[in-house]
Amino acid sequence: MAQNRPAGWKNYDDFAAGIATNRLPRSDALVGQRLRVNLPGFVLTLEPRSGDRVDWREEGSRSGSGSGWYEAIAVAADTWFIDMTQASRPAEALTLIVNTRTRRVLAVRCRIIDAAEAGGEPRVPQDFLVGTLGDDPAAASGMLPHETRDLIGLRTHQTYSPNHTYEHTYLNSQRYAWQCLVGVQRGQGDVDLASYYQFDTDQYVFTFREFLIPVASVFFFDFAGGRSTGKFLGITGDGAIANNPAGAFMRKVSMTFYPPEATPV
Repeated sequence: MAQNRPAGWKNYDDFAAGIATNRLPRSDALVGQRLRVNLPGFVLTLEPRSGDRVDWREEGSRSGSGSGWYEAIAVAADTWFIDMTQASRPAEALTLIVNTRTRRVLAVRCRIIDAAEAGGEPRVPQDFLVGTLGDDPAAASGMLPHETRDLIGLRTHQTYSPNHTYEHTYLNSQRYAWQCLVGVQRGQGDVDLASYYQFDTDQYVFTFREFLIPVASVFFFDFAGGRSTGKFLGITGDGAIANNPAGAFMRKVSMTFYPPEATPV
């Protein structure tokens, strides 16, 4: 349980219910395929067996194998949002953004740590891994996923359901601000740690790590389609680990432009 929360502050599970209402649907189009993902230090092989089960194997600095929960969502042309959990690593979840045409991959690992290890920082840190699909990294083409400042100054509205609308303001390269406009958290808001990667044209990966409750999130932003597809990994009010889906209709609201002598970090 997080400490020093304002009175009435909601737990992760209080706002998670229904937050996937406007999410894009799962797909079973990858079932029967074999995906080999080259990531820094290890190779991850995925063999989806059904719409929600995958056989996986890791070789290299991280090794192991097993069968676990998984989902794949087509979020743009040739582009997949793949999320998975591994029973041998119950406090982790791995999200992969994969373009099967360019063979570019961005992986985000979320992992829950105890409060003592966090030392006042968010309890769900994230690791970012840029990789490629297939056995030959040189075969990848197109934009290399990279950290970006493109979203700094942007304000968006994210409508996850008729009962969930949040406003995001991307303040700087390290933090974003949020407030709930519609939903059980209405009137609540905060500033949390954030990271931004550009995956392709009009495509971004946005992640955040909250201070007041142990939760982090990964979202794929498709600005051309006006859709946000993501997940939350966190600890519920009763102490259970939960990896929950989320997704929204997204629109740009405003943009702040800074003078060159006073730009955010």
